Formats: sequence, structure tokens, C-alpha cells
Amino acid sequence: KLGALEAERSQLLADLGTDAAALSAARRSVAQSLAKRVTSELRPLGMSKAVFEVALGEGDLGPYGRDELSFRFSANLGEPPALLAEVASGGELSRLMLALNVVTGSDVPILAFDEVDAGIGGKTARSVGALLKRLAASHQVLVVTHLPQVAAFADAQFYVEKEEQEGRTVTRVRRLSPPERELELARMLSGTASEAAVANARELLAEAAA
Repeated sequence: KLGALEAERSQLLADLGTDAAALSAARRSVAQSLAKRVTSELRPLGMSKAVFEVALGEGDLGPYGRDELSFRFSANLGEPPALLAEVASGGELSRLMLALNVVTGSDVPILAFDEVDAGIGGKTARSVGALLKRLAASHQVLVVTHLPQVAAFADAQFYVEKEEQEGRTVTRVRRLSPPERELELARMLSGTASEAAVANARELLAEAAA
């Protein structure tokens, strides 16, 4: 019986090896395409020279095959891609996760982004807002932002404020009504709620809704 079990074990290992090889081939076939698509999504997000790569190495056979997968990233021209976790800043990582989620169609129903607008503004901020809106068509997306160009693309905007109450600091989160939202976007744009700033906020909201 021991001999029969050894033979069965050998056959199962051979079958696993065959399946792992097929899985590796499938991964290699899509790795380059994934890297290319993610890199193209990064271009309008303020990283025109960024490069994203998917590296596959061989490791021990396990439940997910024998591949050792890593993401590599370079934000600047002339810099070779290195391990993403070692070289990406918080803002870069947040925007990269945004691009990955858009490309792969994340199966996580709720997505949260913080610092996605770090170090950007103007046209790039509008591109980030538009991409977040695109992702929100199939997910619930929560975004912490200080940029009106990003906030204008949201379906709902909340105002977070701190106040002292009986010797303690209390944080309140309040959903803004449409008129309040115009005023808040105006303040985010210019620091005041002047007529010109409010008109600018209305224009921004209209363009984002188009």
C-alpha cells in the first residue's frame, strides 16, 4: 500500500507541476498588457514619465502556483524601475492603486483613497477626479481631498470639522447640501465665497457633471 501511495503522490505532484506551469504561462501572457494599461492610466495623473512593470520570478510550489510576483515602479525618466513598496511615495502609491483598480475592475465593493491628490493641481487634478468618477460607476468610492477639482466630481460631498466641546475635541462629518457645496468649493478655490468664486464653483460642478 505504501508503494501505491508513493506512486499516487508522484502523479499528484506531476499534475500540480503541469497546472503551475499553465498558470505561469497565463500570468506571463497578461503581465505585459497589465503593465502597459496601468502605465497609460498614470500618464494623465501627473506622472507622464512613470513606468509600471509586473515582474515574475520562480519560487517554491504552493497553493497559487510557483510564481513570485512583484510590482516595479519608476516615477522619473532615467530611473530604473524598482520594487514599488520601496520607491513610491504616498501620493504616487494612491494614484497607482487608482489606476490598478480602474484597469483590473477591482472586486472590492468599497474603495478609499487618501493623498490621491498629493502634489498635483489644475489639469492633473481634473484627470484624477474624472478617473475616480469612472471608478465610482461600479464601486462606492471614498476620497479625502483638499482639491476642488477632485471634489467637484463626487456624487456627494462631506465636510469634516473639529470643535471643542466640554474640554474635548470632537470631529463632525456633515453632508453638504447643493448650495452649501457651491460655497465650500468656492472657498476651496479661492479662500472666500465671493460671487466670482461661487460662479467658478458652479462652472466646475457643471463641467464635472457633463
